[in-house]
Amino acid sequence: MDEMRPSSGAAAHLGLASLFPQGLQAIYGECRRLYPDQANPLQVTAIVKYWLGGPDPLDYISMYRNVGCPGQDIPEHWHYVSLGLSDLYGDNRVHEFKGQEGLSGFGFELTFRLKRETGETAPPTWPAELMQGLARYVFQSENTFCSGDHISWHSPLDNSESRIQHMLLTEDPQMQPVQTPFGLVSFLQIVGVCTEELQAAQQWNGQGILDLLRGVHIAGGPWLITDMRRGETIFDIDPHLQERVDKGIETDGSNLSGVSAKCAWDDLSRPPEDEDDSRSICVGSQQRRLSDKDTEQIREALRKGLEINSKSVLPPISGQRHSHDRPQSRKDSLESESSAAIVPHELVRTRQLESVQLKFNQESGTLLPLCLRGRLLHGRHFTYKSINGDTAITFVSTGVEGAFATEEHPYAAHGPWLQILLTEEFVEQMLADIQDLSSCESKLPKEYSWPDKKLKISVLPDTVFDSPLQ
Repeated sequence: MDEMRPSSGAAAHLGLASLFPQGLQAIYGECRRLYPDQANPLQVTAIVKYWLGGPDPLDYISMYRNVGCPGQDIPEHWHYVSLGLSDLYGDNRVHEFKGQEGLSGFGFELTFRLKRETGETAPPTWPAELMQGLARYVFQSENTFCSGDHISWHSPLDNSESRIQHMLLTEDPQMQPVQTPFGLVSFLQIVGVCTEELQAAQQWNGQGILDLLRGVHIAGGPWLITDMRRGETIFDIDPHLQERVDKGIETDGSNLSGVSAKCAWDDLSRPPEDEDDSRSICVGSQQRRLSDKDTEQIREALRKGLEINSKSVLPPISGQRHSHDRPQSRKDSLESESSAAIVPHELVRTRQLESVQLKFNQESGTLLPLCLRGRLLHGRHFTYKSINGDTAITFVSTGVEGAFATEEHPYAAHGPWLQILLTEEFVEQMLADIQDLSSCESKLPKEYSWPDKKLKISVLPDTVFDSPLQ
């Protein structure tokens, strides 16, 4: 990427719109509404465009100087706006053009508000690389973001020593959705947060934590401006906020329905040499794959859990895509759309298992209390989806409809997707037994076993999951 002052903004402003991509023109129009005196902003641009084989999906990131709102105690800051997640051109060079009625490209662009430091005359360019990294994730995974989502980054956003190491997403407070000739574009703002704030969002919900951040001036304020020099969490600033989070978890549970994780599972009721053993999921060149229909249900389960007041129902297994209901995914599964017709029957039939072992790395393991207390005790479900393959583990409570695990057969699998149904009594027992998991200093490996339930959980070092033989 390289920083430049583009001629494109000036060209559109001078009336050369007929030569200017209409999607780009529409977003620039919304930016000019906010910044009429900055028609030619500084930009970071991809030197080699993504559609020409370059590595950066965003063609441009525009950077504006925002004076804030002194009357509301909103400080001056830099405002970054991405261009490229939506369809800028309408000619299929990046995004498939599907008409004006739906979403443009992925349906959104990213924004970011960074507090301007005293004496700073030009915007830092590191947020542009951060936005490119998020865009690469969206393009590669074809999973998209929505307001309230959290992003675990595990590193200072600006590569400094800052405590701001993770992100939440929310609607940009000033930019309005834009109807372009290629579909609708909304604007999602990145909000930098501390580890403790991310964990609170995981345990409760992102929208709740965003509301708390809006009420703390130095932690974001009404416009959720990120201050990389902030050294205190909102709970350090106002300890009473932790009580609000705890009450929210108790009342609402968690809206986090699943995570991408380092995880695996074994069917202990089968001998290791059995060719139908679940170990074959992760070992060897002929890996088991999730069927399109199962992949679709997992994706829907993950998305549904982020919606407020979502029903305690696993989405039905269906090969049909409903684009109006499901803007978060641009295709039905990790495989081709036609592969559902040729998926072998044994991959989609339900297998009842007598005994299972679950394996998690430490980060995934520390989320087990959230899964049990914040989700299952509230009649919901929680899914771990492996980042290393098609393996998935879904915990369900007895109140969840649509699961293939039942009280009679609490451990059941569709190919590499395992479902575990836990009664409320067993959940309470597990919570008591895994209390030490919340400690980040726990020594690994850790083993938890419930012989009467024929369930074992192992928390293992990351290196175990980096090996092809798990």
